[in-house]
Amino acid sequence: MKKLIAFVAATLALAVAAGTASADMKKVRIATEGAYAPFNYIDPNGQLQGFDVDIAKALCEKMKAECEIVAQDWDGMIPGLLAKKYDAIIAQMSITEERKKKVDFSSKYANTPTKFVRKKGSGIEITDEGLKGKRIGVQVSTIQENYLREKYGSLVDVKSYDTVENANLDMLAGRVDLLFADAVALDEDFLKTDAGKDFEFVGPAFDDPKWFGEGAGIAVRKGEDELREGFNRAIDEIRKDGTYNKIQSKYFAYDVYGTES
Repeated sequence: MKKLIAFVAATLALAVAAGTASADMKKVRIATEGAYAPFNYIDPNGQLQGFDVDIAKALCEKMKAECEIVAQDWDGMIPGLLAKKYDAIIAQMSITEERKKKVDFSSKYANTPTKFVRKKGSGIEITDEGLKGKRIGVQVSTIQENYLREKYGSLVDVKSYDTVENANLDMLAGRVDLLFADAVALDEDFLKTDAGKDFEFVGPAFDDPKWFGEGAGIAVRKGEDELREGFNRAIDEIRKDGTYNKIQSKYFAYDVYGTES
């Protein structure tokens, strides 16, 4: 009888543990930056908002997961994920070979190009000669910073900032000659504002996957295949049922997904 009681108790304990593990799988903590409007930003009430935030909420709904979205400084994004401060990153993080050495990615959920911005009338051109000696503002730990340092490091003065917003402010103050960032973020949060009326895009759009990745994906820790595949299925669902387009149209007058892969 004692053996039977012990067996039943052990079985119940395993069942409870399994139930808890299952419940935990339904709780997902997601990090975004909160300083990269209109993709992610903090509103006057201190709440996270933006395209990335709405996409995260839509994906969680499709996954039937209880999700918490938290703000994390950009340069600590991947370290925070690896330290298990959260389970995923939805923050316009480009899928690059370098990052894939540290984390796994979902399929893309957006793909936007990178461009330079100059002051109107400056005459700056995007050539080796035109860029020589120029001060270029860029966000730290980004594909844009990596590209500038590797491609033009010997020609230009790269000024790195913790946020794109702070780079924009230094552009307004005349402390940098050019900005180099995601074209959508520059357009929506700078050029279309009253502060940015004296500035303009210059040069081509940069989107070579070698440098700029395969689009923005959701980063998860290596080996978290169930979570990654859950996001993949949810991305497919919101693309098919119109949810993605509804969210996109809230922020943009154009497509930010890019070509179908």
